[in-house]
Amino acid sequence: MLPHVAAKTKGSAVPSEIKVTEAYAVSLRRRKMIEEAFGWAKDIGTLRRLMARGLETIRAHALLNFAAYNLTRLGNLLAS
Repeated sequence: MLPHVAAKTKGSAVPSEIKVTEAYAVSLRRRKMIEEAFGWAKDIGTLRRLMARGLETIRAHALLNFAAYNLTRLGNLLAS
């Protein structure tokens, strides 16, 4: 299995035979979902301006942020 690399429009490192596969398309969709979650946690959540010390405190803070993100997503998913 090849690692996922995002393809550029010009001068891409991804071969064209890889770009046309269904697995690559799925990988791009999943990557977008993950990036959206981290973007939300930094912009709307409080991960960007974290004032915590210690690994356990930071883990708990990240858990709360992503739980809040999942709750906001749940509202959109149940509405449709």
